[in-house]
Amino acid sequence: MKSRARSSGGDSRLSVRKTKAEKDPNKPKRPASAFFVFMEQFRKDYKEKHPNVKQVSVIGKAGGDKWKSMSDADKAPFVAKAEKLKAEYSKKIDAYNNKAAGPATSGDSDKSKSEVNDEDEGSVEGDE
Repeated sequence: MKSRARSSGGDSRLSVRKTKAEKDPNKPKRPASAFFVFMEQFRKDYKEKHPNVKQVSVIGKAGGDKWKSMSDADKAPFVAKAEKLKAEYSKKIDAYNNKAAGPATSGDSDKSKSEVNDEDEGSVEGDE
C-alpha cells in the first residue's frame, strides 16, 4: 500500500508542472562569450591537427585546458571580439524591445476597456 501512496504522490507532482513560455523566434540570440569565440577557432585548428578524434568531449577538454593556460594578453583578441559582439547584441535587443513596447501600449488600452466594463457591471447591480 505504501507504493501506491508514493505513485499517487508522483502523479500529483506531474499535474502541478508548469509549462514553459513560448520563445519569440524574432528575439536576437545572446552573443558568445570570449571563451566560446576562442573555442570556435580552436575546434577548427584541433580538427586539422587531429583528424581521427571525433569525440566532442575530448576536443572540449583540450580547449578548456588551453584557455586556462593562456595569458590575458593571449586572450585579448577573443575578449575584444566578444565585446564587439556584445555591443552589436545590445543594439539589436534595444531595437527588439522598442518594437515589443509598441504593442504593449495598446495592451494598456485593453485594460482600460475592461475597467470600463467592470464599472458598467457595477451600475447594473446597483439598479437591481
